[in-house]
This record gives sequence, C-alpha cells and structure tokens, in this order.
Amino acid sequence: MPDLQDPRVAVYLDFDNIVMSWYDRVHGKSSYMRDRQKKTDDEFAEALAAARVDVGAIIDYAASFGTLVLTRAYADWSSPVNAKYRDQLVGRAVDLVQLFPAAAYAKNGADIRLAVDAVEDMFRLPDLTHVVIVAGDSDYVPLAQRCKRLGRVVVGVGVAGSTAKSLAAACDQFDTYDSLPGVAAPPTAPAAKGGGSRGSRKKTEKADPADELLERALRLESERTDDEWVHASALKSLLRRMDPSFSEKTLGHKSFTDYIAAHDTVAELKEDGNVRLVRLAADRR
Repeated sequence: MPDLQDPRVAVYLDFDNIVMSWYDRVHGKSSYMRDRQKKTDDEFAEALAAARVDVGAIIDYAASFGTLVLTRAYADWSSPVNAKYRDQLVGRAVDLVQLFPAAAYAKNGADIRLAVDAVEDMFRLPDLTHVVIVAGDSDYVPLAQRCKRLGRVVVGVGVAGSTAKSLAAACDQFDTYDSLPGVAAPPTAPAAKGGGSRGSRKKTEKADPADELLERALRLESERTDDEWVHASALKSLLRRMDPSFSEKTLGHKSFTDYIAAHDTVAELKEDGNVRLVRLAADRR
C-alpha cells in the first residue's frame, strides 16, 4: 500500500483534449473544429494564441499534492497546434508521448495509450500515491476507478463545461482548469467573484515571475490546508516542488523569511512562537 505520508504523484495529460476544450471555452462551443476548417492559417493561429493553455498552472497544481515522479503528455507533437507547446512542456520536464493518428483525427488514441501506461506505472511504481488525470472525456472513468481500486488517490483536472460529470464523480478530487491559480478567466466568460474556488484572478498586467510563483504556491497550500495562514516551511517545500531551481539565496535573500518580507505586496508574514506563518496580502485575497 502506498505511503500517504510521503506522497508521490504521477501526472497524465490528454493534451489534445485540454487544448481543444480550452479553445472552445474561450471562443465558444464546438468552435475548435469549425475554426480549424474555416479560418485562414493566420486567423486560426491568432485564435489559438488567445486560448493558450498555461501548462505551468497544471503542473504546479499537481505538485501541491506531493513529489512529481513522472509527468506525461499525449498528443501528435508533429501537429503545429501542439508543437507550439513543446518548449514549455520540455522546460517543465514533461515526457512527450508521440501519437500517430491513423486518420485525420484518431478519437480515443490518447485515451487508450494513456490508460495502459497509467495502469502499468502503478504496478511498476508501487510507491505512487496520487494519479492526476488531465482530461475531460468519460472514457477515462474506468481508469479512475481502476486507480482507486489499486489504492491511489485520483485527482482530475478538466475544462469547465467540457468535462463529463461521470469523470468528475469517479475522482477523489476534481478541479476545473479555469479555477487553478494563475489561470486568467476566458475573455468571453465573466470573471469569478471572490477569486473562485482556488483563487483564480484575471491578470491585468504582466507580473513578476517570482511574485507569480509565490502567489500560486500560497493559494495552493492554503486550499490544501483549508487555512489562510500556512507554515513557511511547508510553503518553501511546495515552492521547491513547483520549481526545483528555487532558492531564496540565489534570489539575493539570506533566509526564506527575508524572501517573504521582500515580497510584501504578495504575502504577509507573522510569527507565532517559533512558528512562522504566511498568507496572501490583503489585496490579493
């Protein structure tokens, strides 16, 4: 039985599914297939750019559950739509699994390969505690159920309005991509009031990368603990899982406390005895 005291996470992305679903969320229902056929290459490229998926938001969310043991994304990477993401994915150490569609559009190609790999990984890596499935198709319900029977915690991520209710119900926990920290609300959708279930907020200007990383980590840890004040040590551990290169010293700070204090527009710090606690600054909550 996996040890939940040392959580280890595997992430599986049905990349075509998330890209097409988010495109439809931004531009309207069923718009991806219609636009791909009717728009010019330049028009379609512009529409794709407006519906770009933030891969980092998904991977950081997965890292909030524990150490990422493996992360795989399934797609035809020779397709220009997916090729634009290769650098972003490789930069986050994602294994790109190549699918070769037998026809112009091979439905279920990713579903089958992803499911086979996930089940094989659970037997090959018995210490896996969490399986994160990034998709919205009901075809993944049997996989989610199988993972749960094998003693894993199943977490699902899918785009609002494009995820089968049966898949969400089959997971131990399910969150929409729309609500992940750092994901801007679609231009055609109203911004979530009160920051959304995971504190999503629309960006109005380009933020400092260090500020973005810290804010996202704070939102994730606060959601996990269900407390606005989080332990500084736990926050630092999460930051290191989200970005293994993170070091307050390389950023010019003597300690993690100094790092937090230097980002007072993002975070507030307080000491409770020997314990240091951190929460989002008032105007970020």
